[in-house]
Amino acid sequence: MGLLDELREDVVGFVRDPTDEQKALFVAVVAMMIADRALWWVEFPFVVRTTAAVGVGFIGLFVASYLLTGKFVPPDENPDEGEEYVDELDP
Repeated sequence: MGLLDELREDVVGFVRDPTDEQKALFVAVVAMMIADRALWWVEFPFVVRTTAAVGVGFIGLFVASYLLTGKFVPPDENPDEGEEYVDELDP
């Protein structure tokens, strides 16, 4: 039961000691649910309502990430200034 055990461990870890990423994703999901229900009462079409809810979720994700970490984008761990970028797909 590898998959079920991993899912159970993830849920228990989220409830007991969530990481910053899990907290930010939880805020995004809650924001999407609230926006979807709010737009449902206004009776927007399904596609518009869903697209707007996902947009609100992204905004919630970025705001929660900034409030938790103080940055929008995490810095590179080991920036190599002298190393030139090589595109592996370019022949």
